[in-house]
Amino acid sequence: MVLLFYSEEDDPVAWKAALEARLPDLEVRVWPRIGDPREIEAALVWRPPPGMLAELPNLRAIFSLGAGIDALLADLTLPELPLCRMVDPSLTRSMSEYALTLALFYHRRLDLYEERQRAARWRMEMPRPAAETTVGIMGLGELGGDAARTLAAHGFRVRGWSRSRKRIAGVESCAGGKEFDRFLDGLDIVICLLPLTPETENILDAGLFARLAPGACLVHLARGAHLVEQDLLDAVQRGRLRGAVIDVFREEPLPPDHPFWRHPRIRVTPHTASYSLPETGAEVVADNIRRLRDGRPLRHLVRRERGY
Repeated sequence: MVLLFYSEEDDPVAWKAALEARLPDLEVRVWPRIGDPREIEAALVWRPPPGMLAELPNLRAIFSLGAGIDALLADLTLPELPLCRMVDPSLTRSMSEYALTLALFYHRRLDLYEERQRAARWRMEMPRPAAETTVGIMGLGELGGDAARTLAAHGFRVRGWSRSRKRIAGVESCAGGKEFDRFLDGLDIVICLLPLTPETENILDAGLFARLAPGACLVHLARGAHLVEQDLLDAVQRGRLRGAVIDVFREEPLPPDHPFWRHPRIRVTPHTASYSLPETGAEVVADNIRRLRDGRPLRHLVRRERGY
């Protein structure tokens, strides 16, 4: 079998070596050196150019290098083939690590100490227990569920919101639109890990910010289109929100003239919250390639009507 690899961010050499070590009879071709496109039966990709996959006439399956597949679904030429998202221990672990890091950043008031450092002002604030900080996780799927468990294990009071109710030890689960207000009520920190669907687009807006605890903080790690950017700027400017860390944006890379770059209470990271290591991610892809060969059901299939 021939697999096409495309990503402008992941290391093609490491992924090729990891895949071929697990499947010695697999040939991995790295874009743009694809050879005869008729020979390619599978593609492992991250944000391929629109129309690229449609030019592979014998393609049988598409594997995403990331958990999110909205960029793929936005390609109107995307073939109607099995599409699988990445579910990988390193991807999940790194996301939970990032969520915990940023929850602790705000919980321990490090943003306040940054301001005081700039003013050369020496004054401490007595830390409060993690159990007195309520963190809300929007989305309790593979990534959000693990992040919720990680934060709860650290002692935070954790509340989650998802389409359907989840059972996670130490986490209060809210489900559906009827329980959305209860989920938001009194949150000190909200972490967005939702999939992007028509229902969740623009969900991080002025109405949501108004329902959080005064001076709450936003950590946005999902998709750029969840956030109404001007509403965030307004909320931070008025002090409705204490601050925000944004890792995902409507336009990436974030343009140099974007106001987020220079806002003193908005922190920008370059879509770096989570990543899949070839050493573990290749196991997931190799398992699905074996299943494809054998005619068995593929794992982590995307339900296109839902968008994830």
